[in-house]
Amino acid sequence: MTTKPDQDRAPTGVLDKIRANPTGRLALKISIAALGAIVVAAGIVMIPLPGPGWAVVIAGLAIWAIEFAWAKHLLEFTKKHVLSWTHWIGRQSWPVKGLVGLATFLFVSAIVYLSVRVSFGIDLIDKAREWLS
Repeated sequence: MTTKPDQDRAPTGVLDKIRANPTGRLALKISIAALGAIVVAAGIVMIPLPGPGWAVVIAGLAIWAIEFAWAKHLLEFTKKHVLSWTHWIGRQSWPVKGLVGLATFLFVSAIVYLSVRVSFGIDLIDKAREWLS
């Protein structure tokens, strides 16, 4: 019985080539750790602001998962729970979806209000009242 030609070869991916020597392996691990940390930190800064904060944190976690087993396990855990939440919301009636949407809107609005108030000293409610009158 013969094996296929591609089964008896070593993996030839770019990352496998880098990992082939100790210096490359260390450089890759450090690079992945630094890049993932920068992306996760940027995502954490963006969480209270409107925008893709959590998505950026998850992207940073995916970068770490390239090289670190703990990050891969945490990413799988996160994917599993986000999917279960998404499926649960999908099964709910429109009033429940509306309440969840309203709660999310109120939470994000409070975070934006507090962020602008603390960061810039601007009271958005007072500005809105001035603008409306």
